[in-house]
Amino acid sequence: MTEPSTHDEAHDGALGTRLNWLRAAVLGANDGIVSTAGLVVGVAGATDSRATLLTAGLAGLLAGSLSMAAGEYVSVSTQRDSEKAALALERRELREQPEEELEELTGLLVARGLSQEVAREAAEQLTERDALRAHARVELGIDPDELANPWHAAGASFLAFTVGALLPLLAIVLPPSSLRLLVTVLSVLAALALTGWWSARLGAAALRPAVLRNVGGGALAMAVTYGAGSLLGAAGV
Repeated sequence: MTEPSTHDEAHDGALGTRLNWLRAAVLGANDGIVSTAGLVVGVAGATDSRATLLTAGLAGLLAGSLSMAAGEYVSVSTQRDSEKAALALERRELREQPEEELEELTGLLVARGLSQEVAREAAEQLTERDALRAHARVELGIDPDELANPWHAAGASFLAFTVGALLPLLAIVLPPSSLRLLVTVLSVLAALALTGWWSARLGAAALRPAVLRNVGGGALAMAVTYGAGSLLGAAGV
């Protein structure tokens, strides 16, 4: 399978932003597909009641989407707090020891390949223009104008999980009982192959491993939960 072209490579802050959104979207969609598929397939192993399958699937969808949103909100809020604290410390250091900070910025630019003279001149110009922004970007790798937004991350995770979860939920309740399992398994594996391909393309990673990981993990999850559901159903639990 062909690898992504190097011309598709993202650069600088664009890559970080893209990967953050990609992480939330792909993890949310994959979790929605796999966890809901595992749940409804497991229940299908024990019963063929459409009402029971629908109830279990909806409960899994709501619980999972809210859990993903809350987890992303907490995680990104912590990241944002850390960024704010780092910026506050840098602001204080610039106010209390401007010369030391100018030397530090010069050294960072030298480490990036500039000569001492050019680095000093660039550091002085950047400091005159906006010292905090210069240190935030060069020293901390933070854009003060684009701090992590926990609400955006939570919303993206909620939406991605919900969209992913709808596929196995609809696949298990809409077809006739004789085709439910087959339709669900095939649609879930196809969706996981698609999300694996999509994540690899946007992340400029190898396609085959990403697709195989997604499909293999989903297949294993459904096999285990279906087996457990069948055993419980046969035992009359």
